[in-house]
Amino acid sequence: MEAAVRVISRNGVRGLRVEELAAEAGVSTALIYYHFKDRAGLIQRTLAFISDRATGYTDEAVRNTEDARTVLLQLLLSELQDTPRVRENSTAWGELRASDIFDTDLRETLAASTRSWSHDTAEAISDAQAAGLADLHVTPLDAADRLTALVEGLSERWLSGSLTLHRARELLTGAVDAELGPRPA
Repeated sequence: MEAAVRVISRNGVRGLRVEELAAEAGVSTALIYYHFKDRAGLIQRTLAFISDRATGYTDEAVRNTEDARTVLLQLLLSELQDTPRVRENSTAWGELRASDIFDTDLRETLAASTRSWSHDTAEAISDAQAAGLADLHVTPLDAADRLTALVEGLSERWLSGSLTLHRARELLTGAVDAELGPRPA
């Protein structure tokens, strides 16, 4: 799966060739087809792997954080890190999202993953509201959808060189403040 993410992040979904993936993973193409059945199965499993891997580094980012608003911020900022794992994930995620415009087989899986991320973000916003660290007038799911969409856009701009990582993180921090209202003193 790691090899699939690397190949997709390097060549895109349309540039994914099973032969190249097999070489990257150090296995035969027959083994790839045995485990994934076909290219569509491989892409579906890669998307699931990317989502699971993102959950892993997100959990790491919030592990020792107790303040609900900081948990929310770290949850979102964890997608903007200059590490190979995050760069590959973000690049592959953007590629998969762009491809689902043309490949309807990916849409529902990608939509389910997006809903899960928005739901987790909305829970973090609700926790911040319950702790008195966020404006109670903010609808958590609406704010979560806006913030996660912003993360995706900032990530694409960062990865394409249109924004520095520092600026992307700064804009995201400002957006959390704009969504939740000023941090109580």
